Amino acid sequence: MLQSIDPSLPPPDPDARAHSARVRDAIANAIDEGGGFLPFDRYMHIALYAPGLGYYVAGTRKFGAGGDFVTAPEMTALFGTTLGVQIAAILDATADRQIVELGAGSGKLAADLLAMLAARGTPPSRYQIIEVSGELRERQRATLERAAASQLRRVEWSTEIPAAIAGAVVMNEVLDAIPPHVVVRRGGAWFERGVTRHGDQFEWAERPLRDKRLTVLANARFPAEGDYLSEINPAAEALVELIGRRLTAGAMLIIDYGFPRAEYYHRERSEGTLIGHYRHRAHTDPFLWPGLSDLTTHVDFTAVAAAGERAGLDVEGFASQASFLLSCGVLDRLRDVGPTESLAYLREASAVQTLTSPSEMGESFKVLALSRGDHIAWPGFAFGDRSHRL
Repeated sequence: MLQSIDPSLPPPDPDARAHSARVRDAIANAIDEGGGFLPFDRYMHIALYAPGLGYYVAGTRKFGAGGDFVTAPEMTALFGTTLGVQIAAILDATADRQIVELGAGSGKLAADLLAMLAARGTPPSRYQIIEVSGELRERQRATLERAAASQLRRVEWSTEIPAAIAGAVVMNEVLDAIPPHVVVRRGGAWFERGVTRHGDQFEWAERPLRDKRLTVLANARFPAEGDYLSEINPAAEALVELIGRRLTAGAMLIIDYGFPRAEYYHRERSEGTLIGHYRHRAHTDPFLWPGLSDLTTHVDFTAVAAAGERAGLDVEGFASQASFLLSCGVLDRLRDVGPTESLAYLREASAVQTLTSPSEMGESFKVLALSRGDHIAWPGFAFGDRSHRL
């Protein structure tokens, strides 16, 4: 289907349009070099991560009211300080007391965690942020200088995952932005979905699936019968396994929107989970202004848990975000904000409602904990653990 732009979406300004045109040219060149077909994972990689061009590495604003979406840490510091209850328990069980955060966004979560742990008297030995975007590294530094200046000396930036990690690994909305393969079963035959072009317009295309590994995975995960389309994300699984092998002690917390496998590949979810975000509007057109629009897919938490287990980690818990935050005492922290009639309290209460309501982020977002070592307390799963559903 050729791209048609929803007229209700706010148009980009001329500079943004010019940037998107450069991204579009890079994608068009990749399609031509591939003989007219570009697998979707490659399309998404260019759109999000091409050096100097991609959505996450170029200088376009992404987070907050002036961007395309608002993440949980941007809504309220209560998210980070409540998550810190579980992070503190992990650090208390590890000698090195190291935190590694992947994809730290604006740096707000890092600032809130550092401030909370310092106030508790148990700061990490160091806080390592893994970030490929130079623009985001500068924004993270500015956030930390403003909100956690006394702790900035503990922060290090890198583009590479440390060779050894002893402490807590935090991944908040990271795996959903790792490009997946899109696989289709139609009439009993397997196809890979990708992108082709007609002039400067992109459209979906399919070719017979050549990767036997993907065929095996899709055959094991898709419903047994009928036509079906969905994502398979071996890159996300490989990242979790790599980090797991480098985690010598401590635990990994993965927070993202997604499902256990039985729900992800439900018969009625036969068109996949791919979605775009542009100016605080969700849309289903992956070809909309490439380089200006975020692209994400939901997380198969069963596959992620299995990847951790392959690395020798144990599944310690799996819960909705609402259950996890409530277990860690988010309502207690809300009460500490001030009088219930105050503007500060009402603002924070609204954010907590968004984070915990089943109709908003409370149920769609999940928390998965993977650990190496059996001396960690798990307050985050006090109100419920759905590990049996993985």
